[in-house]
Amino acid sequence: MTDTSTQGVSRPSVAESPEPVQSAAERAASYEHARDELADVVTRLEAGGLSLDESLVLWERGEQLAAICTRFLDGARERVEAALSSGRASGTPDAGRDQSEP
Repeated sequence: MTDTSTQGVSRPSVAESPEPVQSAAERAASYEHARDELADVVTRLEAGGLSLDESLVLWERGEQLAAICTRFLDGARERVEAALSSGRASGTPDAGRDQSEP
């Protein structure tokens, strides 16, 4: 007999391999994928009708995806702050400001 209590719910792997160096496009795609999957997890949880085990598996996956999104956003924030600081340090007026603004 097959346990169908988690049918349609994928469990994340236990061991995570180190992340390879990715291009900006790959990082953006990875963020978009994690964000979209997280939105799907939330939708499925809000819809209800899942067993407790299914709900817990989805909740855990949602926590993982939220952490991934947070890491991406924190990294983006750091890059923006570094770019702004670099512009200020070099004496560039209005560093980081769109030059087309009045």
